[in-house]
Amino acid sequence: MEIIRYADLRPQPWRNGGGVTRELASHPQAASAQDGAWDWRVSIAEITKAGEFSAFPGMERVLTVIEGELLLLTVDGAEHPLEKYRPFRFGGEAMSHGALPTGDIRNLNVITRSSSFKGYTSIIELSKKRAQPVFEGQLAILLQGQATAADETHDPEPLARYDAVVGSDIDTPDILGRGFLAIVSIDPVAE
Repeated sequence: MEIIRYADLRPQPWRNGGGVTRELASHPQAASAQDGAWDWRVSIAEITKAGEFSAFPGMERVLTVIEGELLLLTVDGAEHPLEKYRPFRFGGEAMSHGALPTGDIRNLNVITRSSSFKGYTSIIELSKKRAQPVFEGQLAILLQGQATAADETHDPEPLARYDAVVGSDIDTPDILGRGFLAIVSIDPVAE
């Protein structure tokens, strides 16, 4: 069972100075999270000031506010008020600008190369009685609350906020607890 500990991730400043990003996972792993040499990336960004978002031509983004109240995201001139736990999909090449009317926010970013992968984000409420399995091609991120992850060969291990559990179809990890979990799925695009 693989757990990515958020506390161990190094913050990488944005090129425009408007925030920092912590990469949870990417494929293939690139020398730098900024260079875009990956086919997909899952990261958590802290946005501390309004500004332009980096363009990712040939990519598709799913952005979900996970802390804070509201991000006003303008994409190609159209304004989209993004509330907490409501995923929003848009083109990576789009001109996009974020405003912070209620203060700093943190968001979960899923960016995929459109020709190769499709990313999805679902927010679910955890249960102490019914385990949430995490399958191959998925990443489960604890957004709020208390939870443990376990599989057939590992005892329950506590998760801290924003820790991620890597899915598997062999000894599939299960998450139990109370709170909210983001399930990110990265699916290959059929040719």
